[in-house]
Amino acid sequence: MTELGERPIDVVRAMLTSLLGGPDASIAHRRAQAALFAASQPPPPPGLRIAPTVLGGVPAETIEVEEDAKPHLFLHLHGGGYVMGDPGGSRGFTTALALATRARVVSLDYRLAPDHPFPAAVDDALAAYADVLAQGAPSGRVAIGGESAGGGLTVALLLAIRDAGLPLPACAVVMSPWVDLTCAGDSYDTRAARDPLLTRDVLLEMADQYLGGRDPRSPFASPAGADLSGLPPLLIQVGADEVLLDDAIALGKGAQAAGVRTQLEIWPDMIHVWQMFAGTLPQADEAIQRIVEFLARSWRAEAP
Repeated sequence: MTELGERPIDVVRAMLTSLLGGPDASIAHRRAQAALFAASQPPPPPGLRIAPTVLGGVPAETIEVEEDAKPHLFLHLHGGGYVMGDPGGSRGFTTALALATRARVVSLDYRLAPDHPFPAAVDDALAAYADVLAQGAPSGRVAIGGESAGGGLTVALLLAIRDAGLPLPACAVVMSPWVDLTCAGDSYDTRAARDPLLTRDVLLEMADQYLGGRDPRSPFASPAGADLSGLPPLLIQVGADEVLLDDAIALGKGAQAAGVRTQLEIWPDMIHVWQMFAGTLPQADEAIQRIVEFLARSWRAEAP
């Protein structure tokens, strides 16, 4: 509890409402505020270095510890509805993950709509992953993960890797994943009053810009409805108070039905991508610790 008796999650809610002006904020306003948010991120904590890099012709940034690094890699795909965002906006999560795992985190700056509509983001992610393998990284020491649209892109990338016949990573982590671009879940209505960030209308507008007239039911756009067989272990984290709750539940059910080892976590009182507030929100730190434990188990299982 804060000095005024407010819960930390309520402080975060108020901050997000002040930043956006409400969940109905326009995409143009969201882009501007996302850029300001990314630019306002503090410098990396002591013991970390952040540097630009390129994977498969796609710009990215590498976050890694300066000492005692482990030979693992986490390929991160940021959120932003496929129309905004960059690695800088996710540093609250990526820096915390790099410190906690000692793994190298590479956050991809994939192309965005409307200038680069679907499937540009999937193509970029696949090119980056193929380059990771080409550089000699064993797939069993690689994990993929992302938040929101980056969570949906993570699952789409797994499908693309599988269909291309490439070695799959050890596991994947998705946080508040957007995996149904038709936005058909009941939680778009039942959680609307509790979600400070998103509405069905805003997400449908983002989907329209991303798809550029293509079918939203494509498995690489809406992987919740895809054949998920053969995918690696999957950790899904979602807040109980966000409109994407049913997306995450549908993904979890589909993965389990396909025989994928699936860990679905529904966090009470949590909102969209609360993990970005590591160091501020206790539940963010707890969620990241759960991710660290999942990664450790998965990487250990794949160790030669």
